[in-house]
This record gives sequence, C-alpha cells and structure tokens, in this order.
Amino acid sequence: MCLELVGLSKAFNNGKQGGATPVLAAVNLRIERGQFVSIVGPSGCGKSTLLRIISGLESSFEGDVILEGRRITGTSQEIGLVFQQYALFPWRTMLENIEMGLEIMGVSKEERRALAREYIRAFGMSGAEDRYPSQLSGGMQQRVAIARTLIMKPRIILMDEPFGSLDSQTRNDMQEFLLQVWQERNETIVFVTHNVDEAVFLSDRIVVLSRRPASILKHFEINFARPRDRTAREVNEVRHEVINILREQRREQDTWITRPHVEAAGS
Repeated sequence: MCLELVGLSKAFNNGKQGGATPVLAAVNLRIERGQFVSIVGPSGCGKSTLLRIISGLESSFEGDVILEGRRITGTSQEIGLVFQQYALFPWRTMLENIEMGLEIMGVSKEERRALAREYIRAFGMSGAEDRYPSQLSGGMQQRVAIARTLIMKPRIILMDEPFGSLDSQTRNDMQEFLLQVWQERNETIVFVTHNVDEAVFLSDRIVVLSRRPASILKHFEINFARPRDRTAREVNEVRHEVINILREQRREQDTWITRPHVEAAGS
C-alpha cells in the first residue's frame, strides 16, 4: 500500500484584489506503507495546505492524491488528520471525545465505549475517562486527539504540527509515545513540523519543501536504528544539512519580499 501525490499544485484567490497567490507547485511524492515521513519547510510555504489536500479538506487544486492506485476525492475514512490544537469538544469527556467518530458512524454505544476504554488503557490514561479537556494537561489532550483518530483505523495518519504547543519535556515524551504507538500498529504517518530535531528523531524520511510556491527540494533517508540518540554525530549531521537548506530558503524568501521596496526606493 502506498500513497502517491502526483503534480499537486494550489493557488489561493486574492479576493477583491484579483489574481491568485500560488502556494504549491507540482509536488510529486510517493510514501510506502508503514513509513514515517516528516515534511519540513519555511514558514508559510504550504505544508499545512498539503496535508489539507491529502485529507480532502481542500477541494480546489490541480493534481491527484492516489491511495493504492485509487484516486481519492474528498474526505475518506482511510485518511485521518490530527491537528495541532487538539480540536477536542470541551463539553465532552475524554471518553466521549475518543468515541465521537464511531458515534457518528452509528456504532452502538456499548461497542464504541468498549473500544474507547481500550484506547484509554493502552494510552496510559485510565482513571481520567470522565474528565473534560479543561481538566487535562496539554500532553494528555494530544493523546486524546491521537486516540480519537486511531480508533477509526485509518490507513494514513496525517499530523499537522501536533506537538508545537507543548513544552520541551512534554514534547519529547509525546514523540517517544508516538513512536511506540506507530511501531506497534505499523500505520503510515505523514508528519508536518517546524522542528528539525523532531523530524530527525522520528522519521524514516524527511521531505524538505522550498519557499512558496513550494516544491520538493530534497529527500533525506534516515536509516539510523531506534531508539535514537538525539545528540549522536550522524543525527546532528542530518540536522545541520536540513537546517542549512531551510536557512537558504528563508534568505531567498526575505530577498524576494524586500526587492520591490528596494526598487521603489531607488526609482
């Protein structure tokens, strides 16, 4: 099973100003079953937009999203999305948030509650079933969000900067937790992050996008054994190379942004 992105391009309309702003430019990518692939790139280059296209939340784009040879249009139960901001319903308890997708699908209350309790136990959250999101830590809320996605048994899991709002120690803990879950389940994960250290620690592959309109600049195959030493020489070598590419993209982006002002000043 593989996920293929073929010639994905996207532009946003500028509204009353007219015209359009290109965001993605002919992105081609093949992701094999069970891979953990991280996508990094300059801020605003279109990483989240790319995930939204794959998930079916963006309908206006060029190109194709193909899963096992089948073109995917619109949302699909085979593809799950975990957001950065948890997106939990504050009026629902932990258990009720986790079972929500199954409830929408019409699964009986007895069956969906039993499944939700299995995830709560497996994710180390027993005893907190009846707590509301406001009563949970950030790390716990993100575990609930991940459980709510995984209980639907998607074949592809998209994660949009899921640990970005967590403190450093909790973020490290959640990275290790996610790896454990992924290794046990062998699902395919596409993971957007601004944190290069995180990408190197987690991934089988890192895909580096250019500045907007984004295309793929380089792939990195991360073949180091897990668990990985975050300070190991080979880890730092990849980290520095990715950071250097991103730094150059930011310089080019800053130059492009300021060029019209420079020309105007000299005219």
